[in-house]
Amino acid sequence: MSRTYKCAPLPFMGQKRYFLRDFAEVLKQAEGEIDTVVDLFGGSGLLSHTAKRVLPECRVVYNDFDRYDRRLAAIEDTNVILAAIKELLNGVEHNKRLTDRQRADVLAIVEDAQKRLGRVDILTIGRSVLFSGKWVTSLEELRKHTMYNRVRPGGYECAGYLDGLEVVHMDYRELFERERGNSRALFLLDPPYLTTECGMYENYWKLTDYLSVLRLLRGTKYVYFTSDKSQIVELCRFMADEYGESAPMYGATVRMRTNHLNYQAKFNDMMITRL
Repeated sequence: MSRTYKCAPLPFMGQKRYFLRDFAEVLKQAEGEIDTVVDLFGGSGLLSHTAKRVLPECRVVYNDFDRYDRRLAAIEDTNVILAAIKELLNGVEHNKRLTDRQRADVLAIVEDAQKRLGRVDILTIGRSVLFSGKWVTSLEELRKHTMYNRVRPGGYECAGYLDGLEVVHMDYRELFERERGNSRALFLLDPPYLTTECGMYENYWKLTDYLSVLRLLRGTKYVYFTSDKSQIVELCRFMADEYGESAPMYGATVRMRTNHLNYQAKFNDMMITRL
């Protein structure tokens, strides 16, 4: 098996790198009881990658609904673009705001690359020239922002990241229906957090979709990720008081990590498991 990644090779909003140790412990607890791991909301694939490294004999299905694999396939092109930007900004202090001229030159590099290649990884490029916490998914969005020199010293690499994974691109409901008959499957559920950006799901992801996900917990082995910003956990506690064992998440184990957005704001990420 190739190297083990501790974070996703390319930037991705919401990857679970701070939960990897806890997640690995849960996988080891399930060893021998499961033969399949189904990552319904695959995101960057970091959870799937970790699952295959911890349980190499298990079948691991990575639902790449966001088409992260396209970004990985274009990683060399992305490195070339970032190298050109880095050369342009040679001598500019790291994190320093770019002048209007420098900003225009950066946009010209990206625009030229998009014309030549047809598609560029705007999200990764944006993370290299935008202030921390800013994310863009299109050239049009990138044009609207103030820029800073945040280009990393070296390039990105992803060798072996998807090795051993069964990569699919499906609606999570269809994938769940396909796999639900396997009593030895462990389902990973990391839906877009309520009150946060929903990425590729934003066109249809509503409150009812969050509640529908809870149905998938009934009678399955699962690892479910959420945060105290979503209030889903409070809802499940209420339902447990009302409906007892038939309520979603009844009897589950909750692990929590505090994330600091800045010196004033923080929230708690949660990993909820039932094996």
